Amino acid sequence: MSLFKRKKPRVTLQYEEQFIPENYSEQGVETGAKFEKHLATNHDLKVIFLATRELDANGINKWLDSHMNQFEDSTFIVNTDSGASLDGLKPHHPELIINKMALTRIRHLNTFLNKANEALEDNGYLWVHSRTARLKREVIFKSHPGFGGRVRYYLHYLWHRVCPKLKWTKWFYFWVTKGQNRTYHRVELLGRMYRAGFEVIDERFHHGEYYILGRKFRAPIWDDDPTCGPLVKLNRVGYHGNMIGVYKFRTMYSYSEYLQPYMLEYEGLQDGGKFAHDYRVNGWGKFLRKSWLDELPMFINVFKRQMKLVGVRPLSRHYFSLYTPEMQDLHVSVKPGLLPPFYYDKQSPVTLDDVQASEKRYIDAYHTRPFATDWRYFWGTVGSILFKHKRSQ
Repeated sequence: MSLFKRKKPRVTLQYEEQFIPENYSEQGVETGAKFEKHLATNHDLKVIFLATRELDANGINKWLDSHMNQFEDSTFIVNTDSGASLDGLKPHHPELIINKMALTRIRHLNTFLNKANEALEDNGYLWVHSRTARLKREVIFKSHPGFGGRVRYYLHYLWHRVCPKLKWTKWFYFWVTKGQNRTYHRVELLGRMYRAGFEVIDERFHHGEYYILGRKFRAPIWDDDPTCGPLVKLNRVGYHGNMIGVYKFRTMYSYSEYLQPYMLEYEGLQDGGKFAHDYRVNGWGKFLRKSWLDELPMFINVFKRQMKLVGVRPLSRHYFSLYTPEMQDLHVSVKPGLLPPFYYDKQSPVTLDDVQASEKRYIDAYHTRPFATDWRYFWGTVGSILFKHKRSQ
């Protein structure tokens, strides 16, 4: 790890500074206006941003080595895969931490990101880089075209993406690789950043590398247990506001749960109160959702008497916070259900207000006649699924 103090005038790069979205094949979010605001308040952010536009990852590291003494005193450049090594930065209250080591080489990535958060001053920045799964795939296909490239890619996918996430293969993978050269999807990296308490200010692709700039906006999460396997257990607001673990088959990339604030800010909500253009859903997830197979494990919650067949949807903390105070109180006054009320309605909800109105009609009726209401809603929902082809979103 390299720590340094500024002893020379700040370096200035003579490159075009106007924000230009990168035309890359992987879907990203255009954060231009927001990003430019932060560049204006931190000179070193602008310097590293301009450098990444002109140099590849190896060139960036060499450039940083030759310009380390030309940054602000509050900027610290490190080259580490250990979160514990960042504890030494805490007394310096860094405003910006730049890590030269790729995220794919960090064994305990969550610990590293959490420790970076704790070392930074409030509203401080973390600049990191990696190669995403999509980037690695393009590199493999370009260097090994044809059938051989596909075989190589699927073996790479199985070894570096699947094996590290399954409990019965995870130990062997890390014993062999020591956590080097792991493969992350872009969504997973963004989700890990938010779990660690970083608001993603900017993400972009340059010269075959993926760069993320995060701003510390809250304390990191230490006490949860993210699941990456095919069966996930999601924290949801249940009866009387108690948190329950809702079981589902995975339909999204790992750590998608933490990315809800980012999705709301840049994508917004579509018809039915769902996120628009939800790229967190993976290929298998689209099939599972259309066929309702992703919902089957929720019967575990029904058997545990945490849920019932018909009822309001169990919501994440973030989505629950979007409800009005009145609807929050009503929502937790009944057990959540497997089949939400809006599948019963003739007109599917278009906005979040429509979703709340649909739930309110159900809850009011349920408080008056519980059994009759659930019986009516159950058969009405079955009819909507069979004859109107309503599906899980």
